[in-house]
Amino acid sequence: MNYALSAEQEQIREAIARLCERFDDAYWLERDRSAEFPEAFYRAVADAGWLGIAMPAAFGGSGLGISEAAVMMQAIAESGAAMSGASAVHMNIFGLNPVVVFGTEAQKARMLPPLIRGEHKACFAVTEPDAGLDTARIKTRAERCAGGYLLSGSKIWISTAQVAERMLILARTTPLEAVPKKTDGLSLFYTAIDRAKVEIRLIHKMGRHAVDSNMLFIDGLFIPEADRIGPEGDGFRAILHGMNPERILIAAEAVGIGRAALRKAAQYAQERVVFGRPIGQNQGIAHPLAKCWMQLEAADLMVMKAAVRYDAGAECGIEANAAKFLAAEAAFSACETAVLTLGGMGYSAEFHVERYLRESMIPRLAPVSPHMILNFIAERVLGLPRSY
Repeated sequence: MNYALSAEQEQIREAIARLCERFDDAYWLERDRSAEFPEAFYRAVADAGWLGIAMPAAFGGSGLGISEAAVMMQAIAESGAAMSGASAVHMNIFGLNPVVVFGTEAQKARMLPPLIRGEHKACFAVTEPDAGLDTARIKTRAERCAGGYLLSGSKIWISTAQVAERMLILARTTPLEAVPKKTDGLSLFYTAIDRAKVEIRLIHKMGRHAVDSNMLFIDGLFIPEADRIGPEGDGFRAILHGMNPERILIAAEAVGIGRAALRKAAQYAQERVVFGRPIGQNQGIAHPLAKCWMQLEAADLMVMKAAVRYDAGAECGIEANAAKFLAAEAAFSACETAVLTLGGMGYSAEFHVERYLRESMIPRLAPVSPHMILNFIAERVLGLPRSY
């Protein structure tokens, strides 16, 4: 087995790193302080054609795989952009995979090119306040009307909704009590956000201030039938085609955050002199950093294993979830260790590692909790009884 990146993947990594050099630590610190969407960064990524890295070439994309997208997203996070940079473009990279798989040719031609060119920003609206990860029990309803559907309900933790023009949204079209299987009767739509019918309420949160998170309150939003992706009632199956890529990319981003924190910490440990010697000469500083490096490298191998399996059309749910868990834990450990290495300076915003630590909580929590991943692995890999 060859664990090295291909020549093409190395070129992608280098090109993204060069682009990210234009957006330094000061840029991301200011975005964090002002809570402004990083429009200049987003525009630079779009103008360079990177938003379509994993989209079909026929619609303006590069036609590459999730493996290449993972390399790209990891490089963005590793540059110091962390989750603020990654989340600004994250949805464009994987989000419309259900459209690629289940959409008609007309839908692909209408929906994909504006997203790839960066003309449309999109948000991913699945999670609800009461349902959480129990997606089959969502309450948002899409009821048939002349020419389409009327949508009403609420969603939570919807990223980029403040700046998005479109949303990929899952809703129930057949009541739960009327379907033979609880995952039946859900339909997927990709449609315009009419702000006269959708109230978008900002959630003030711990980190990643540059990319908004929101609650959505939807009251009678009209969705044309042409905006439904796949057959009515088959939305759950469609949405699954976005979930494994999302886990893989989140994991790649987590490894990137961890590497950014480790780079800052190692540099500080070399330069900071106390009692006549660099603090990195002390094993109490050096050993935790070395351990973090090993954890990140091991997690990265699982990320790429999951990505390669996905691109090959193989089952990858186990690997994608394991990658997300391992990368998130390794990233958090690296960021925490970086703060401790810098000591008081680690608590200072101007040294950036406290921002990494705050943002490293995102891959631990989203899009699925570590506890549910452990449940999944226990059941699917070890054959233990289902606990939920």
